[in-house]
Amino acid sequence: MRSLEQQLGTPLFRRVGARMVPTSVGARLAERIRIGMSELDEAFTEARTGTAAGASPSTVRLEVSVMTDLAAQWLIPRLDRFSAQHPGIDLMIRLHADIAAPDPYSVDVGVWHQRVEETGFVTRKLLDDYVIAVCRPELVDRIPNFTIADAAKLPMLRFSHRSWRDWLVAAGLPPREPTRGPIFDDAGLLLRASVAGQGLATTRSLLVRDAIAAGELVQVGDVCIAPSLEYYVSWREHHPRERAIYAFWQWMQEEIAATVPLAKGIGRGGKPALPEAQNDANCER
Repeated sequence: MRSLEQQLGTPLFRRVGARMVPTSVGARLAERIRIGMSELDEAFTEARTGTAAGASPSTVRLEVSVMTDLAAQWLIPRLDRFSAQHPGIDLMIRLHADIAAPDPYSVDVGVWHQRVEETGFVTRKLLDDYVIAVCRPELVDRIPNFTIADAAKLPMLRFSHRSWRDWLVAAGLPPREPTRGPIFDDAGLLLRASVAGQGLATTRSLLVRDAIAAGELVQVGDVCIAPSLEYYVSWREHHPRERAIYAFWQWMQEEIAATVPLAKGIGRGGKPALPEAQNDANCER
């Protein structure tokens, strides 16, 4: 890279703390190279398939980086609907497990927990979500006349990125953190453990609405608390595949609007721990 900068006579990266951030020249160069590589890829694809350029509508490939929990629990089960609506767009899904956002130049669209603050990027908040507690229905069925006060009798699964305190306080229960049992670092694995009947888990409502509708999980109480992190969708301004990006963004908004609403929780009690203007009796926006 240093040799290339010497040949060009201009820096392509600058150091910001421990990170190397592209300069404006470096960003433009990376984008032009990316466009060129994409065109080469399409040319080789046409050569392999024997399809002449312009013989049929070209397919656009869109690289999308998505947080693993959102991808596994919500996006992937809906991809067939996107393909049916947009047969000319192929999505390449790249999973992202870290809380920190990756290099925003590495993909066409990023669905991450962090905003992209760099100049030349568009960032949109995906939705206003909230956190609830869920478990297998069989767990609450074992306790006669179950109320939210009985939630503390259930095994409480631990998540490294969220404590139980806020939920317990909103439920009117002593804020005692569980001290035994496995600790999950991934929200998707936490939910798999809950679906397997291993205990009560706190989770974003969007991730479990399908499981609740299918009867695999039930919401315990009507307690809703704010998440510590949001989902943001980011892409570069004036992207060469901008139409495909907007189609994907609009489709996500439509799917979120069509996601099944939550029913009332089992053993109702507690109170929504959210700003009053942002929820009704069941925390729906």
